[in-house]
Formats: sequence, structure tokens, C-alpha cells
Amino acid sequence: MAEAKELDLLHEAHTKFEATGIKTGYQAAIDFTAGAIGGTACTITGQPFDTIKVKLQTYPQLYTGTIQCTKSILKSEGASGLFQGTVPALAAIVGETAVLFLAYGFCQKVVARISGKSNTNNLTSFERALSGSGAAVFSSLVLCPTELIKCRLQAFTEVMATNSAIQKRIGPWQVTKDLIKKDGALGLFQGLTSTWLREVPGYFFFFFGYEITKTLLTPAGKTKDELGKNTLGRMGEGGGKGGLLR
Repeated sequence: MAEAKELDLLHEAHTKFEATGIKTGYQAAIDFTAGAIGGTACTITGQPFDTIKVKLQTYPQLYTGTIQCTKSILKSEGASGLFQGTVPALAAIVGETAVLFLAYGFCQKVVARISGKSNTNNLTSFERALSGSGAAVFSSLVLCPTELIKCRLQAFTEVMATNSAIQKRIGPWQVTKDLIKKDGALGLFQGLTSTWLREVPGYFFFFFGYEITKTLLTPAGKTKDELGKNTLGRMGEGGGKGGLLR
């Protein structure tokens, strides 16, 4: 899930590109890249906690809690064990940002056409939330395969311990090839329905909370799009409230 600043950069990039075309396409690319870099930093920072979460969810019989799981990882795999699955996780955040960049603008235009509005800037907070929710349908197609590979890598130590036929750890590319060999290309999309059930309503509430908070923080006489860079702290609050709704 993209963070508040990423959403602001995403919306800003679309606004610039649609307003002035190719000339600001370069700036839109910069905004997109900034969002991807921000997502990368968040992914690397949170990866150890995500690894622990996946292990606790997948093998609850092996771990009594977070601390014991962390100690077990450090003892058997070292500090690097906390970062298993980082490559597909990074691929997920970059891919998600790219798909959202394309799909969000498309979904805004669809919602604007359905609601009879000629400009996407006139969409309400609810309509923007619907657009974000629609974009999640497409971004899930990137998230599902990458998250599947990530989780397989994160739980591989336990797989090796419970399956004597597997003797050595493999990387993301080998996991991908094994999945395709065993289940075909569709095997990469195991859990897609669950991903949609999480992402589609999740993005609706995230965008809705985000847009509503922007509205509340916008000074009288100004529009939401006129919020300056000095409102970064306020936008963090907006993203936090959006996340709470999610």
C-alpha cells in the first residue's frame, strides 16, 4: 500500500501531466521516481517486521511470539534472515507504484465520465476514493505474484526443516521457475481473490481518509491542490488517518 506522500506525488504528477502535457512529463517522471524511492525506503525499513509476521502466520506451531521468533531467525539465519524476500518486496512496491500511476488516472477519467464531469479535478473525495479502489484491481495483479514469492522466501527455512527433500536455499528467480513449472503461469496468482478483497476496499478507505483530511486541512479560499510543500507534516497526518480507516 502506497504511503501518504507517495499518493500526493502520484496525484501531483497526474495533475501536471494532464494540465501541460509533454513539457511536464519530465517532472511527472521525477514525482513518480520520488514515490518509488520513498516506497523502497519504507519496504527496506519494514522488511524485518514483515518477515517475522509471515513466519508467525505460516508456522504458529513453531513460534511462541515475536521475540522468540526474532531470536530464532538471528540464531539460525543471522541478521540477513530478517531480510529474506526483500527483492520481490521491492519489485512489488515499484510495480505497484507504476501500475497505480497508470491505473489511477484511467479510473479517475472513468469515474468522471460516469458522474458527468468534464474534469477529473472536480471529483469529490468519494469519487477519488472510488478511483483509487478501481486502481487497486490492477495493482493487485502485480502485488499478488511478488507477495507470493516474497512469502515463500521468508518461510523457506521452515520449509527446509520440514521437508528433507529440500537441502539448500534458493533465490526469487528459482522460486518463480518452480512455481511456474509446478502450477503453470496461473500459479503465480494464487491468492489473487484474497488480495483483491484486501486491496480494493483498503485503497477505498485509504484514499477517502486521505482526501477528506486534505479537505479539512485546506485553508479557506484555497483548493486542496494548492497545499504547499510546507504542509508535509499535515499530509503525514492525512496519510495516518487514511491508514487508520484502512
